Amino acid sequence: MDLFEINKRTCNQDGICAAVCPSEIILFQKNGYPTPAADAEERCIHCGHCVAVCPTASFIHRDMAVEDCPPIRKEFLLNEKQCEHFLRHRRSIRVYKNQPIPRENLARLIEIARYAPSGRNYQPVEWLVLGKPDELNNLSGIVVDWMRWMIDNKTEIALSLKLDKTVKRWDNGSNVILRNAAAVIVTHSKKNDQIAPVSCTIALTYLELAASSLGLGCCWAGYFNAAATTFPPMMEALALPENHQCLGAMMVGYPKFSYHRLPTRKTPNITWRMP
Repeated sequence: MDLFEINKRTCNQDGICAAVCPSEIILFQKNGYPTPAADAEERCIHCGHCVAVCPTASFIHRDMAVEDCPPIRKEFLLNEKQCEHFLRHRRSIRVYKNQPIPRENLARLIEIARYAPSGRNYQPVEWLVLGKPDELNNLSGIVVDWMRWMIDNKTEIALSLKLDKTVKRWDNGSNVILRNAAAVIVTHSKKNDQIAPVSCTIALTYLELAASSLGLGCCWAGYFNAAATTFPPMMEALALPENHQCLGAMMVGYPKFSYHRLPTRKTPNITWRMP
């Protein structure tokens, strides 16, 4: 079949699919039916807008079956107050229970996070899940080795980041690198891919927000990520695919404590340029 077909028995000829197509590959004239542009195959980014927006499920995309795209359930949508509460209740979790996470729960978390947006629906994010305690401890030690190197070779930067104090805490027995998290989820992609860094950040943000639905908590592993992008021993230990780089890492575990209040934040600094 062509890139897409239209069920003419149910299509109401409203042209909405053509109006929302970001690549403008759907041709439509009033009282007619949508048809693919000559270069539709080449320019389609498979975003699914056409399938999602059709109110009568009449748009049949060759690579995205309607039955694989469940309908939006209005009862699941958040109102303004619920949305604010959901976003404000998120906390960076740094104290975890000594409890492993089932692999299927981590897989489900990534399954949700993969729906994060990316430029031109490119979806460049790849995932590495680390959950072996010995490996996590070893990687934490390598991160501390990076900190020591920074203190010796990039002293001004290291002191501004208080890496000396972090190393001292580590030497005193405090795991301030991965916080005894049950797992670390790493996003990675090809080096020099201009879309990948932002895409990985957004995907990890989705993952962090989704974690609470599975009873999990997260915290961005900033020290880990810094070492993974600059320190050869860490790069070797991670053993990412050739020509790939770490583009973000998230600690994951079961929170040891519950939170009961929504803390405040700074008043937003807004410059308005509108009527």
